[in-house]
Amino acid sequence: MRLILEQQMRWLMKVKRVFLPFSSHSAIAMPEVKSVFREVLPKQGQLSMEDVPTMVLCKPKLLPLKSVTLEKLEKMQMEAQEAIKQQEVALKERVQ
Repeated sequence: MRLILEQQMRWLMKVKRVFLPFSSHSAIAMPEVKSVFREVLPKQGQLSMEDVPTMVLCKPKLLPLKSVTLEKLEKMQMEAQEAIKQQEVALKERVQ
C-alpha cells in the first residue's frame, strides 16, 4: 500500500512539472526535462530551503581626494609658516 502511495506521489510531482502552470484545465503537456539532480523527499521531518546571499552592486561613490579636515590642517600649517617667515623678515629688518 505504501509503495502505491509513493508511486502516486511521484506521478503527481511529474504531472505538476509537465503541465503548463497557467492552464490548470488544459491537457497540453510540455516535454519533461531530465534533471542532473534527483529529488529526495524526506519521509519525516521538515523541508527547508537554503538561501544563498548574493552580492548587490550599487553605484560607486565619488570620494574627495583630500578630506575637509586635512584641508583645514594644511591651511593652518601654511598660515603658521607664513607667520614665521614674516617674523623672520621683521627680525632681519630690526637687526639691520
